[in-house]
Formats: sequence, C-alpha cells, structure tokens
Amino acid sequence: MAAEPARERPTRTAEFEKRLAKRYRAERNFRALGLGAIGLSIAALIFLLANMLINGIPGLQRAELAVEIDFAEAGVTGDEVSLTAPSAMQVLELQGLPEVVDLYAERSLGEEGAEEIYKDAWRDVARALAEDPALIYGSATLWLPASSDLASGLNDEGSSEMQALADRLQAEGKLAKNWDMGFFARSDATSPQMAGIWGALKGSILTMLVTFALAFPVGILAALYLEEYAPKNRWTDLIEVSINNLAAVPSIIFGLLGLAVFLTLFPNLRSTPIIGGMTLALMTMPVIVISGRNAIKAVPPSIRDGALAVGASPVQVVFHHVLPLALPGMLTGTIIGMARALGETAPLILIGMRAFVATPPDGFTAPATVLPMQIFLWSDEIDRGFVERTSATIIVLLLFLLLMNGIAIYLRNKFEKTW
Repeated sequence: MAAEPARERPTRTAEFEKRLAKRYRAERNFRALGLGAIGLSIAALIFLLANMLINGIPGLQRAELAVEIDFAEAGVTGDEVSLTAPSAMQVLELQGLPEVVDLYAERSLGEEGAEEIYKDAWRDVARALAEDPALIYGSATLWLPASSDLASGLNDEGSSEMQALADRLQAEGKLAKNWDMGFFARSDATSPQMAGIWGALKGSILTMLVTFALAFPVGILAALYLEEYAPKNRWTDLIEVSINNLAAVPSIIFGLLGLAVFLTLFPNLRSTPIIGGMTLALMTMPVIVISGRNAIKAVPPSIRDGALAVGASPVQVVFHHVLPLALPGMLTGTIIGMARALGETAPLILIGMRAFVATPPDGFTAPATVLPMQIFLWSDEIDRGFVERTSATIIVLLLFLLLMNGIAIYLRNKFEKTW
C-alpha cells in the first residue's frame, strides 16, 4: 500500500493574523478601560478626601485672643474642691469672674480688642480653673475665643476695620488660630466659635443603639423563620416580595411612617433618639432580613444533615449549627444597614430632629439631633466659620463610618468558621 504524502502544516494567513491582532487589541483596550475606571475612582476619592481635609482642618481650629489674668490680684478665691464642684461655675459667676475677664481683656488687648472677646468667654476661664486649681494663686495667660466678626477679619473677610484690627492683634501675637479640642466636647451654638459636635455625636450614638436593638434581633429572627421554618406558599412569596420592595423604598417614606405612627402614639417624644431609632429601624430591618437570608442559604446542607443524623432537633440545628456559621454574613449586612442609617437625614427631618439642641441629650427620651442633621443645619449658614465646622463634622462622620466598618470586619473574622 503506497504511503500517503505528508500533510503540510497550515500557515497563518493574512486574514487569520488580522483577526488575532484585533482580538489582542480588544483585550488591551478592555484592560486600559478597567485601569482607567479604577484610576478615575481613586482620583475622585482622593479629591473628595483632600477637599474635606482642606476645608475641615480649619474647622478644628478657632480664633482666640491671649488675655493675661492675675487671679490673686482680682480677688478670685477657691480651692481644689470648690473649683471642681458641679456648682463651681455659679460660684465663680457670683464672685464676678465675667467682670474680671472683661477688665483684664481690656488691659491686654485694649478697648477695641476687649470688645471682640466672646461674651461667654469667662466660662472657658472657669473650666481652665477647674482643670488646674493652682491658677487661682497667681497669674496666667489664657487663650479665649474671639467674636465671630473678629474671626471673619482674621480670614480676610468682613469689614475693613475688623480686618485691620485682626491684623494688628495678630502682629502683636495676641490673636491666633489654635486647635479647638473643645469642638468635640461642646454642642450646637449660635456662633461658630463656640459650636461643637458632642451633642450631635451623642445623639447619633443613642439613635444607633435604639436602631440596632430593634432591627438586629427582629431582622435575624425573621430571616431564620423565612428560610428554615416558613412553608413555601403564596403568603411567604408575598412576604418575600414585600421585604425586597421595602429595601428599595426611599428613606423619606419611612419618615412619613414614623411621623404618622410613632409620633401619634408618643407625641411627647418628638425629636428624641428613641423615635429616631425606631424610624431608622424600620428602614434598616429589610436590609438585615435580606442579608441574613443570603447568609443562611450559604450554609451547606450537609451541616444540617449531619446535625440531624447525630440526633439534634430542628431548633438545635438552627441555633447550634446554622446560626453560628451564618452569623458573620449577618453581622456584615447589619453593619452595612446601620451605616446607611447613620447617614440619613430625610426621615429624621420629618420626626422633628431638625432642631437647635444646645445641650447633649441625657437619655433616649431627651431632645437630640444627629451628625448628618448637624451637617445639614450648618451647611445652610452664611458664616464661613460654620462652613468650616461643617467640613470638620463630615470628617468626624466619615471616621465614625470607618470605625463601624472596622468593627464589622473584626466581628466577621472573629465568628467566621470554615468547613
């Protein structure tokens, strides 16, 4: 039998080379588009953070005037016990501390400069005496908050006379912008020089505690029931569709629900953390239910079968085996829902938390506001000082969110189990 002639190996035609080059070009273009999208996202994030830092860092400072006060000469008396007592502020006021501050301010700054000391600056002096009672026996130079007009002059704004006064006092070393740690300890005020975020921050913490206490157990139990116990019929299908739709409802609708239901039942609790937490819990609960069900579905059926095989009851299967394995996913979904609730303003406006609250709330039923609402209120002010305070509050809110996400990652890693 004659041997077949050897087949010639196919050669790449020009058309094949063209298609191959087109494929490689499309791959390079797709990779370039992906890198460009990532680069654009990173650039936008850097721009946002840089803008917040540039505007927010001045918000952590305030204009202050240096005033030298001789407490021994002024006749202000007290000791370590009396100056640290709760009634120390009232006692010092009766001793004439406001007049003492005005007198020494005029000596240190002149008549024009003394008029630009903030009217309640003597309270800062009282707090300084409480922190260091030894000051009462001698003299000390204290940096006291300036008026809003002088602070504007220091920023080259306002009237020309105020700018000239600010330039003169700054050249004499008696006016400067110093770090204002009291920003984290004070509440809202009519002047940006005295405004702080502690009241709003405490209100946010109390509101989030109520939200978590209501939304987490109810959401997790609902997810367990729907996934493990509920029969598959038209009613459970309707419930599932309703929960999915609720997760996409605009947040202001929940505010209307809170206004119609909670404030009707508890009219005296308007603008309180408990009403705000109940309203935000309604908004957060569908997210927790959906994430909880997905986490339960991710548990392998072999875990359930193995537990039942060794004699565990259905309840023991759920709470001893399924729930511990699904808990990391549930916690992650819960923190995501809580983070969303932390940044909400629309539902809280409707229940009255858009309010001027000058003192921190002392409980869940006290009037309060929250960080996003404080940002909303200050951003509507004309004074540049409030604009800077707004940016500083945004930084605090972002740090709060990062802290919550960090807790979520820690809890997920702590409770995560492998099989």
